[in-house]
Amino acid sequence: MNRTYEVMFILRPDLPAEEMDQWVTTLSEAATHAGATLRRSERLGKRRLAYRVEGYQDGEYVLFDLDAPGAAIHEIERRLRVTETVIKYLTVRTDELDKRSARDQQRRSARASRKPAAPAAAPAETPIVASEAAAE
Repeated sequence: MNRTYEVMFILRPDLPAEEMDQWVTTLSEAATHAGATLRRSERLGKRRLAYRVEGYQDGEYVLFDLDAPGAAIHEIERRLRVTETVIKYLTVRTDELDKRSARDQQRRSARASRKPAAPAAAPAETPIVASEAAAE
């Protein structure tokens, strides 16, 4: 059964751009061979890390958004774990989040259609001016 995942990984900042592109291409091809469908691949650029990881203060962030069975995710994580150019990675299953947000959106629209129209505002009273009060 295919599920939706986001895989974010951080590459070493000292890699040349060509080598980074080649490595991202290699990983995306490995994911498709393992049975995943890559929906989106995005390089987020170089960012400062919150703390030193393997001696690096910066890292090149890459995000994969894919539909995959569990075995394909296992293979992708194995490759990320054994590759020296990757300093951190994280995999998050997002299909449950998508279902929950769709369900919440449906509830909001149903609730909006049930609400009666807002009552019309009562006309404001005109204030009595001091000259009119003196005339009375």
